[in-house]
Amino acid sequence: MIETDSKLDKLNLNESINTKNLVCRLLALTFANTKLYGQMRIDILTILPELIQGSFEHSIIKRAKDKGLVEVYIHNIRDYSTDKHKKVDDYAFSGGAGMVMTIQPIEAAIEALTSQRKYDEIIYTSPDGETFNQQIANRYSSFENILILCGHYKGIDQRIREHLITKEMSIGDYVLTGGELAAAVMADAIIRLIPGVLSDETSALTDSFQDNLLSPPVYTRPADYKGWKVPEILLSGNTKLIDNWLHEQSMERTKKLRPDLLQRYE
Repeated sequence: MIETDSKLDKLNLNESINTKNLVCRLLALTFANTKLYGQMRIDILTILPELIQGSFEHSIIKRAKDKGLVEVYIHNIRDYSTDKHKKVDDYAFSGGAGMVMTIQPIEAAIEALTSQRKYDEIIYTSPDGETFNQQIANRYSSFENILILCGHYKGIDQRIREHLITKEMSIGDYVLTGGELAAAVMADAIIRLIPGVLSDETSALTDSFQDNLLSPPVYTRPADYKGWKVPEILLSGNTKLIDNWLHEQSMERTKKLRPDLLQRYE
């Protein structure tokens, strides 16, 4: 069992930290250290698997897979189509421009996967959905199985959304060619929060948005580069003063760049 008090001391957390997020992450760390935290599995349904395969074969995500902390499976929806040409789209009954992803191959794919395991969430990537954020990523990082359906064309048959989807999720108020990039973004944000993925398990707790504030500016050596100097306070060695300065900088940056976050914070 980890000593949460020592973790908190190490973090030097300001009182402004969102308590709920902190507790969730510390619990996750506890589970990881007591071997109670299971491996995560993410299944992604898409008609363009080649578009996102590379997203999971490099850097932190690849290391997480190699360490056995997460499994990511990408499934081609066309493999589940009963159409002899593996067609997965058709015209909308309502008419208008654009095609719609048909119900049969999607339902068959979801049925095949859900018959093998229970999913904590079955997500459809859609511009209509709830906006994905850090708090959602925190919560999902404690899940065991996640299924993500990537939308395409003008969307999917509404009956899939009504009967099989448990959550619709958007990564922003804009439209992409398909949901594959959105799925990769969400998976990346979730996986990096799994205990053991980052070399410093407490690092994710100080990321931007964890406490509804942007991160403060960061500097590294040299302290003086062509007359561009690191703020003197960061060279002082006074931890308390540095922590206060970092918090002030976070507040100022958020006020200037993302004042909407402060409204949530309040």
